[in-house]
Order: sequence, then structure tokens, then C-alpha cells
Amino acid sequence: MKVGQNNFRYVLVGLAATAALGLHSSMALADTSQAAKAKVPAGAPTAWNPKVQSAPKDPVSGRTFDDQQIATIKKVGAYFNKISNLKGVFVQTTSDNKRARGKFYLKRPGRFRFDYASPSKLRVLSDGTFVAVEDHDLNTVDNHPLKDLPIRILLRSNVDILRDANVLDVQESDDLIILSLVVKGDSTSGQIKVFLTKLPELQLKEWVITDAQGIETRVEVAKLEIPEQLDARLFRRSQLGYPEFQSGN
Repeated sequence: MKVGQNNFRYVLVGLAATAALGLHSSMALADTSQAAKAKVPAGAPTAWNPKVQSAPKDPVSGRTFDDQQIATIKKVGAYFNKISNLKGVFVQTTSDNKRARGKFYLKRPGRFRFDYASPSKLRVLSDGTFVAVEDHDLNTVDNHPLKDLPIRILLRSNVDILRDANVLDVQESDDLIILSLVVKGDSTSGQIKVFLTKLPELQLKEWVITDAQGIETRVEVAKLEIPEQLDARLFRRSQLGYPEFQSGN
């Protein structure tokens, strides 16, 4: 499957969000997908779990939260702040139910790489300033400023969700946290909904991006690892038509 230029921003985000500090992501992608559908159906109301906590809406600045909910938001921010290097696999599902798979790598602050599996020849990577969408089939590269992506608030060296985002909703049950947010002052990047499992420890499970037109793209992650280092060459743009650096992983 080919992923068009307009879809590249959804793959990310939260990218970095691909925060997976919980090293024990051994669940298979199929299991992840089934669990997500079983626990949090798409479009499910807040009442999907009677133990979920939520707060009244405030359409301008997000929501008003109690102390426990604020603590949950800070917990999520602290989780992302612990991530320096990360790698794993992903499954992306678009609104028309098309799926693509691949591997990803993350190096904070600001750098990430998504390699789509065959037959796609697409790669999306950030060098910390620009996001390059490399099509190794058409031999083209499209560049976009990282600052135009909502994912940027989760890629910073200091992640502070309460400072940088309008939190639209926060839900917490015994085994799951769901956080929905938009970047403060940015009405065009779209909304991020991040899902984190709590058992056996806090770990990123998936994220859903909803663009300004209401189109959703879901990214599920698995086989997450936190290496001590990732080679910086992974995040350099390719010279299309020339040999590329391969991680060997």
C-alpha cells in the first residue's frame, strides 16, 4: 500500500508518542489490535468503562480536571520524558481501513524514522527540524517543518502536556489511560488520542490522529525496545538513488 503525502503526518504523531518505556511489549500486533477493539471500540462513549473518569467540557481551553486527573496527565508526561531511544514495529490503519506495517525508530529530542514494509517503498523521518517523506519507488522527497506536526509536543526534550497542550479528555481505568489533546494555539494540526496500558507497567499501546476534516488514522505499536543508543545516521535523509545506511536490526 502506498501512503500519500497527506497521510504522512498521521503516521507520526504521536510518534514519538511511540513512547514505549515499558520494555515488556511482547504482545503480537494481532493481539494488540483485538485488545484495542475489545477494550476501546472506535468512537466509544466515555461510559465504555464505568470506572473511567472524565470532566466537563470547556470548548476553549480544554477541560477542567480534578487533582487525580491532573496527576494522570502528569504521569503520562513523565512517561514520555523518560524516553531517549526507542524502536519497535507499527501497524497503521487509515479511515478507509487500509493497513500498512513497518518498523520505527525514535531518538529524542525531535528525531524519528518510520520504514514501511514491502511492497511500500515509503520512509518518513525527522532530523529534528524537518520531516522528510521519502518515496523510494518514485524517487521523490517531500519536506515538512516538524513544527507543523502536533507530535512535536511529545518529542521535546522537556515534555509538559499541561503547558503545551489543551487536554480535551483524560480517562483512566484499572488497566488503561486515554489522553486526548491538541497543541495550544494550533487549530490545523489535528487532535491526538494516546492509549497507554498500565499492566504490567505503563506503556504506549497506540494513538489515533484526527485531522481538521475529521479523518482518523490509527497507529498500533508492539515489540517495543529501549536501546541505550541508536545510530544517528538512522535519522539522516537518504540520497535517493544511492546506497543507504541500514541499521541491521
